[in-house]
Amino acid sequence: MTFSRRLRHGIRLRLRLGLFSRSFLLIASLMLVSLGAWLQIVFNIEEGPRAAQLAQRIATTVSITRSALVYAPPPVRPSLLLDLATQESLRVQPRERSDVLEPLPHSDYWTNVSGEIRNRLGSQTAIMWSVNQVPGIWISFNINEDLYWLVFDRDQLRLTTGREWLGWVAASLMLALLGAAISVRFINQPLAQLAKVAQQLARGETPTPLPEKGPVEIRDMNIAFNRMARDLRQNEADREIMLAGISHDLRTPLARIRLEIEMSHMTDEARQAIDEDLAQINHSIGQLMEYARPAGQVPETGVDVSSVLRDLFERERSHTESLGGELEASIQPGLQARISANDLKRIVSNLIENARRYGRSASDGRAHIRLVAYQAGNQLTIEVRDQGVGIPQTDIQRLLRPFARGESARTGVSGAGLGLSIVERLLGQVGGKFTLAPNIPHGLLARIEIPKAKG
Repeated sequence: MTFSRRLRHGIRLRLRLGLFSRSFLLIASLMLVSLGAWLQIVFNIEEGPRAAQLAQRIATTVSITRSALVYAPPPVRPSLLLDLATQESLRVQPRERSDVLEPLPHSDYWTNVSGEIRNRLGSQTAIMWSVNQVPGIWISFNINEDLYWLVFDRDQLRLTTGREWLGWVAASLMLALLGAAISVRFINQPLAQLAKVAQQLARGETPTPLPEKGPVEIRDMNIAFNRMARDLRQNEADREIMLAGISHDLRTPLARIRLEIEMSHMTDEARQAIDEDLAQINHSIGQLMEYARPAGQVPETGVDVSSVLRDLFERERSHTESLGGELEASIQPGLQARISANDLKRIVSNLIENARRYGRSASDGRAHIRLVAYQAGNQLTIEVRDQGVGIPQTDIQRLLRPFARGESARTGVSGAGLGLSIVERLLGQVGGKFTLAPNIPHGLLARIEIPKAKG
């Protein structure tokens, strides 16, 4: 893996981290830094007293042992040495000139210990880490002209090893990280609940009410969000009722006007022109109602997209042929996605309708449309291609806004300019993506991408 690829992978991983992970990593890093500084301070403060305490203990033991051996009768000394070795873990051995010596480790702590011992026992005292490759703390002393070693087991002196320090540090760090995880989870749990219900609201679902309890800030936030969700649901219901009333109030007189035109005495040209105007008004009302209709619930399991598209293709093909156009399809079998079948039909129908109206070929004036559906990685791609004049690249973003239409649409093609907005709004409910691009060699390609359903 190259450096640039590793860098991109690290950036993507960092972007995928949630608030809990980021907060936990931040607190854990601060704890590690503070723990390291705390250990350094403790070692520096404790080093001098620990060295003096250990030196005093060693010097006292050496003095007592030496005095016991000096004043003990020679016949009693072997039993005294045996008692010291068995009960006190102290060994007294003769010191030879041929002994192989290993000095104490080179550190400030052991330098302080050896200095304190020599201050108490004399500057001629030898202090070794091992003698003849036998580990221990070896202290030299003399009885008259005889030289001896007094050997301390390192465990007897309770010297704290690096492994023990590591164990204490690991235990402290684990407890600190556990407390940090509990604290961060306690703080992030209300935010996670808010994010969950916000996603439900964004998908058009009725969000679960947030608990209106806890700290003052969290409680006020949840109360405000619940109130906002209720207001949005009420506004949505009022809008549906209002648009339903408008549709009814407009279509009733339109039907009456159409009937009166049929019964009136006028030329066929005038009747056809008025009938086309009425059809355009009726289509615009239909688009307004389609735009106002909420999206369906996102299914829990995958929907057979291939089957839905084949059924839609059969319906739209006959309608396209009746208008003088042609519709072809290439649908890969077995496509699955979590999207409502009705919403998928609304999306693709709007794209096909848009191609029928605006994608007529300049050569014969007919709409040549091709529907393609396939899987690419973790995405399902559905494309609607035509062979019309296409759309300038600079107009694509503008046409995705509600009530925006191209130049050809303004000159005579009916529509309210809501078809593409409907597509983009419905895809937003399921995490889909909608793009427009030129269809090589000419025409327009409308592409939607939907995450495939996980098995």
